[in-house]
Amino acid sequence: MSTVRIAHAEPRPGRLGNGAFQTRGYLIVLADDAGQRAVPIWFRGDPGASDLAQLVELAGRPAGEVIAVDAPQELTARLLRAAGARVTGVDIDLITPDASELSPQITVARVGLDGSFGTRQVTAGLGLGLALAAASGAQVRVPDAVMDRLAAPVTGEDLLTPFLDRVPPGARGPSGPPGSRPRFEPRNLDFAGGLDRWELDGSLHAEPSPSQPGDYSATADGQSAVLSSVAGRPAGSAALVQTIYADDYRGTTVVFAGEIRSEPTTSEFGLRLEILRHWWTVGRAREDHGVTISGHSQWVRHEISTAIPEDAELIRFGITLAGPGQISLRHAELRTDDRAHDEC
Repeated sequence: MSTVRIAHAEPRPGRLGNGAFQTRGYLIVLADDAGQRAVPIWFRGDPGASDLAQLVELAGRPAGEVIAVDAPQELTARLLRAAGARVTGVDIDLITPDASELSPQITVARVGLDGSFGTRQVTAGLGLGLALAAASGAQVRVPDAVMDRLAAPVTGEDLLTPFLDRVPPGARGPSGPPGSRPRFEPRNLDFAGGLDRWELDGSLHAEPSPSQPGDYSATADGQSAVLSSVAGRPAGSAALVQTIYADDYRGTTVVFAGEIRSEPTTSEFGLRLEILRHWWTVGRAREDHGVTISGHSQWVRHEISTAIPEDAELIRFGITLAGPGQISLRHAELRTDDRAHDEC
């Protein structure tokens, strides 16, 4: 068996030329450093629907945090910890021995476990198996024969560019120099363009569908945005957020501020400032910062600030609503905190 590491878990197309961010899948690169070779795997999926992304993110959350009902990966990780089990390694196995490439459809992960029950292996999907390995720091192994047949020789530190041709055309995004990305400031903070650049994130409840609408909705109203519950007893919470790249903010302290108005029926709401790092590495991949508010109020200005680490990839900011009610946001701004910089 060849021991490999997860060298990349790159969302694609990722950064678009107009400043937006889109995910149609993930290009995973498994590197055999000893053999100076690597093998790619293309994970097809909807935005945010990656086992690897979800589990590595959720595994770093505090043990006492409430488990989201639609995150089986988090439940899996917590059940293992509760049972006193640890992941000893993840072996990748091909269902089709003569396959010409690694893919989730023809590949399974055999997860080694060690606990009070002894040692055993359980079979999981490839994405979940890789996620468990990344979250626990366990080794990933691929049969030597598979690596000999499917891996490509690599030299230097760039283990992504040689495999970009494995990404389907529809997920490749705009052409440009390798590693290039647009830089831009937050946009449409006055909502003159409606909800352009903003997205409704209902990650704590099932995604809406034509047969089952979501529990929350968002709309623009003049120079403000409105986040509302549309169900009598909405599940989980929702956020209206904008996502930008962190390049121009690394090493600084940023402040997200805005005026919020809430309706009388509103119970809990607030501001949200989120930092996403390289989420395939071991450790906490996301930082959540928030200001929680409750009760009815007219326009009141609130703000939240946090330091942006040097390895930050994305910054997400906006408003949140949990439970029934309606809130509005106006005069939103994201800026660097010059006072914090001067103090340094």
